[in-house]
Amino acid sequence: MTKREEFEAAAAQQILIKDGPYGTAIQRARLSPEDYAAGTDLEQEQKGNNDLVNLTQPDVIRGICDSYIDAGAHILATNTFNANRISQADYGAEHLVHEINVAAARIIRAAIDACDDGVPRFVAGAVGPTNKTLSLSPDVEDPGFREVTFDEIVEVYREQCLALIEGGADFILVETVFDTLNCKAAIMAVKQLESELDRDIPLMISLTLTDLSGRNLSGHTVEAFWYTVRHARPLTIGLNCSFGAEQLRPHVQLLSDIADTWLMAYPNAGLPNDLGEYDELPETTAALTRIWAQNGRVNALGGCCGSTPEHVAAMAAAMKGLAPRVLPTVAPDMRLAGLEPFSVAA
Repeated sequence: MTKREEFEAAAAQQILIKDGPYGTAIQRARLSPEDYAAGTDLEQEQKGNNDLVNLTQPDVIRGICDSYIDAGAHILATNTFNANRISQADYGAEHLVHEINVAAARIIRAAIDACDDGVPRFVAGAVGPTNKTLSLSPDVEDPGFREVTFDEIVEVYREQCLALIEGGADFILVETVFDTLNCKAAIMAVKQLESELDRDIPLMISLTLTDLSGRNLSGHTVEAFWYTVRHARPLTIGLNCSFGAEQLRPHVQLLSDIADTWLMAYPNAGLPNDLGEYDELPETTAALTRIWAQNGRVNALGGCCGSTPEHVAAMAAAMKGLAPRVLPTVAPDMRLAGLEPFSVAA
């Protein structure tokens, strides 16, 4: 049975649980600048480079992963949100991108393989949006200017995804998508790798919204975004970050009605307070997401910014006994998208 088939079989039986963020947990570890850069020849200060910790402090990452497994997670995402050549250039660590991603995937793979309880678990190679945008100009005086080209972004993603697959990732998770064109570059990179490696590489895609109206930074509505990426036949589609579960609810509901694939959502632990910290208690997050499940809206559920293993454990407990979302039957209409969706009935 392929990993895609294993996931689909598990998702048909229960609401799967995704882990939470690594950044929050790494901050709890209170690593020094020397800890971040240990064993490397990097000259710039690396404090805050959480992706590098996969190489320099693998036991910290393994401990975080184990805590999410103990909390009930089935989907474990690698600590590689910024482990791409563009983002790592800010730290002078772009030459370590391959090593970082391979190490990150191997840590999660080893943690999962060490479990012998029969619970289905999967390694999702996490790919962030980079800190560049293909849809918008960073120069207000020159709307046509771009810092990078589409082909350059494709190659950046290809490098990262190849390393994640080499390290043992089952899927590629393109998450926190604020620019739809960046996401399409990631899709292109994965499709290229599928051809080169002659294997199926299931895609998970997760959109992030910039305001309560339900658009991402490049302007797409939730519905338009789905029609834009549906051709990639992702294993899961969903939403993450942006807001807490209460604010994400209507957008999850909309996506649930139109997406004929599995839906995975992982909200923040509420909204940040005046200090930028998240105060929402695990019990609150669990109660809010339980409503999603009771209404048949989700197939997989996890936590994003501010979430902890306690939040994940509370959500896992809240999902027990609730049936997973049933995939909708969608009419074979022609569906197109600019910033808004456009459909023509068959």
